[in-house]
Amino acid sequence: MQPVLNIEDVKRVEVALTREGVSVSELMHRAGYAAAQETLELGEVDNVVVLTGLGNNGGDGWVAAEFLHAKGVNVRVVSPIEPDQLSGDLARQVAQSAMRAGVSPLVGPSRDELEGLLETADVVLDCMLGTGFHGEVRAPFDIWIECVNACPARVIAVDVPSGLSAQSGHAASACVVADMTVTMIALKPGLLSDDGRDVCGAIVVAPLAEQTERLVVDADPVAWRTDLADYLGVIAPRVSSVDKFSRGSVLVVGGSRRYPGAAVMAARAAARMGAGYVTLATPASAAAVAQAHLLEIPVVPLPEDADGTLTAEARDVVTKLAARSSAVLVGPGLRVSGGTCAVVSALLETDVPLVIDADGLNCISRLTNGGLPDFPEVTRRRAPLVLTPHRGELGRLVGHADDPPASLAEQLEAARQIVWSDGGSELVVVAKGCASGCVSVEQAILPKPGPAALATAGSGDVLAGMMASALAQRDPACDLTLLAAYVCEIHAYAGTLAAERRGSRGVMATDVIDVVGLASDALEEHVAFPEAVA
Repeated sequence: MQPVLNIEDVKRVEVALTREGVSVSELMHRAGYAAAQETLELGEVDNVVVLTGLGNNGGDGWVAAEFLHAKGVNVRVVSPIEPDQLSGDLARQVAQSAMRAGVSPLVGPSRDELEGLLETADVVLDCMLGTGFHGEVRAPFDIWIECVNACPARVIAVDVPSGLSAQSGHAASACVVADMTVTMIALKPGLLSDDGRDVCGAIVVAPLAEQTERLVVDADPVAWRTDLADYLGVIAPRVSSVDKFSRGSVLVVGGSRRYPGAAVMAARAAARMGAGYVTLATPASAAAVAQAHLLEIPVVPLPEDADGTLTAEARDVVTKLAARSSAVLVGPGLRVSGGTCAVVSALLETDVPLVIDADGLNCISRLTNGGLPDFPEVTRRRAPLVLTPHRGELGRLVGHADDPPASLAEQLEAARQIVWSDGGSELVVVAKGCASGCVSVEQAILPKPGPAALATAGSGDVLAGMMASALAQRDPACDLTLLAAYVCEIHAYAGTLAAERRGSRGVMATDVIDVVGLASDALEEHVAFPEAVA
């Protein structure tokens, strides 16, 4: 797994490196060399334009320029001011060194001059704004960014694409769209989420020093980004001596007269994920509609009120069904009422592995008055519990309904409030967003996100059904957080397969369900036999 550090933690690692004898100057030179080396590895690079800013990120660019010049590459450095006027001592020194070596600068060019120069470039190195940037891009860099994005050259961003917040992943205005980002020391959350997913291109991590790995771990990473090999321990061996009951049984509790489809999709997804037996328990008025779509899945009608929503009388039926199940999912299409809150509360008191999604989470928000971290007894249980909130639901759970998490870093922080107040090892919060994080009291894992095609109604219901199915088939020794992340990756790959079949904008949640089995088999093969697949 690859560590992910918040920006403030990266700064602390840099300070720790200097204490271990790696000077700031050495770090800058190694950063510049790393960027230059990635440039050369692109092949057939004759002309490089380096766009520099006023700080250390610009200094990295000057170092890269000198190194490329020494390798026979034609390099031009574009600077907003005369290099001798740079306020930072180190940036000024490396700029002067590059010019003494023969690197030619272009200072404060007009738009026409810059566009003309970029037209001749094979590669552009973006060293304008570093990881400390946030907010709006100011002149002249806003114009430079427009010129870079319009030019035909390949673009390598050094540390972070200029205009992107490496912490939040948001680009408030102009932002470089890079083909590659060479980021220093460790991954940052903003590179992996929101606008970062569209502008970073391929991401290469340059550690800069042999001590970096140890110091990054000591800095307590905010999360860990998975590689497929990390999932080897969560894949159960395939055997032929099975029946439908030994493959796990899932109970889905959800639906309402207004929203029958959500529970239907969750039940189908649970079956496609491999559960041998799936049952749907839904309000009586939704049962006939559900049964028409679920030929292989029994549907149990439950007591309902005049609005077609579960009543408290459904508790006894649901808990009896749950006792005979390997795992339970509650929430899709449920709606929020006194009756549904009673059903969710009853399921939390059982000893059956439980997934809570959608309105099941909103019921918890209602039960805790939007302050779940203040009521850890609600989620503290002996059996596994997986909560799957999107950003809005997560905000409601932690008392921020009006300003829910707006970035991956904020998702992780909100999820940690829940798991740390609970304190148990049987709780995982799958904080869903443009990039998702699976958070437990021990770790936060970032599965690789799926395509934008998954941004469609019902996609979350599909994931919840898949999650319950995986819980039903789980080996008790399997790491719960890793298992949740693995399910997210299967869901992501299913989205990719569905987009190949239906088009990137034509995918519906049912299309994702249809390829869950194929996605699961493909990822399992990649994990178990990476060399054979490659």
